[in-house]
Amino acid sequence: METPAVSPTTGYTHRVAMYDMDRTITRSGTYSGFLMHVARRRQQWRLLFLPLVGLAGAGYALRLIDRSRLKAINLRLLVGKSFSRTEIAPLAESYADKVVARGLHSAALDQIAADREAGYRLLLATASFHLYVDAIARRLGIDDVLATQLDEPDGADHIHARLAGANCYGEAKFARISDWLAANEITRDQLHVRAYSDHVSDHPMLHFADEAVATTPSRKLKQLAPRMGWQVVDWRAKRGR
Repeated sequence: METPAVSPTTGYTHRVAMYDMDRTITRSGTYSGFLMHVARRRQQWRLLFLPLVGLAGAGYALRLIDRSRLKAINLRLLVGKSFSRTEIAPLAESYADKVVARGLHSAALDQIAADREAGYRLLLATASFHLYVDAIARRLGIDDVLATQLDEPDGADHIHARLAGANCYGEAKFARISDWLAANEITRDQLHVRAYSDHVSDHPMLHFADEAVATTPSRKLKQLAPRMGWQVVDWRAKRGR
């Protein structure tokens, strides 16, 4: 595994390692996989809506709908307009088992372990849904999670297939990170940050970091990283889990 260059971190009160999830820790995106996992095990007839899922994807590609709307539409088609957390939770757990068993970069796991050993607080910041991300994070020993939230208006067991607040992506993700730091009373001068992401949309998080690592980067991030002085590593090289 290529290990990110380590800078001196003495004198800091807090050390945080910030990780994106999809295609950073995982080998592929997890959102569509989760929807298919739920549909196949819960209501297989919903797979008849896959052509509509494809149409929604085309609408996104043509910029007729945004990413948040696309996610809500697909969730509604393959899981339902509303559903019970109690009913979905076991499926989220079984999906997390599947992802952790077969869908992770083993080099990413090594880096998470190294950051934990070095005393970093592990923060997972992802656009995927809390609904299943929390289950994955528990299995990885992640300390804190920032993810896209769904609408639970009654505060009970009922979840609606619509986002509560912004999709945790790009600038919105970094705003969530800033709010998290403020809530934990962590100021920038007290803090040393390592950040890991595969995608250029995480430019704000990477720019904020003291040590920024482009992990198995997308084309645009691979082009940007050298100009910004960010390290580039390919976590696909080591195959394990």
